[in-house]
Amino acid sequence: MTHHNRDAFALCVLRLGLAWFIFLWAAHKIITPKQYQGLARHFDGVTLEFWTIYAVAGVQILICALVAVGALRWVSYPALAVMHFFTVLRRWDGFLDPFALNDRGFPIHRNQVIDLAVLAAMIALILMIHRDHWSVGAWWRARHAA
Repeated sequence: MTHHNRDAFALCVLRLGLAWFIFLWAAHKIITPKQYQGLARHFDGVTLEFWTIYAVAGVQILICALVAVGALRWVSYPALAVMHFFTVLRRWDGFLDPFALNDRGFPIHRNQVIDLAVLAAMIALILMIHRDHWSVGAWWRARHAA
């Protein structure tokens, strides 16, 4: 496998994994909107109607689909990262106490570590768009360059 194809394959795997990760969160907004009402009230102090939660989830799912196929890369990849960055900002307090345990000895902030790893992967994907050759965006660019 050439370096060109190895890079393209690696970025395709990364792109699909990140799109799937965020898609699951978006799909759960549709499946359990009441849970997201509670989260919005707890973290942001706002009350959201179900239609608002469904609309946000729909936009998020659309962005995930664009990322999965590598379409509109200069818009969809940063949009996915900004969406996730919002989550990271809302949970910032957990980064300040990463080893906190609940009364049963279970680590309560370990998901924040996952959040940072995912955000780092999203940043890497954006920085390597020019090597993302196995995507609709690369196909489109090559087709229209001639």
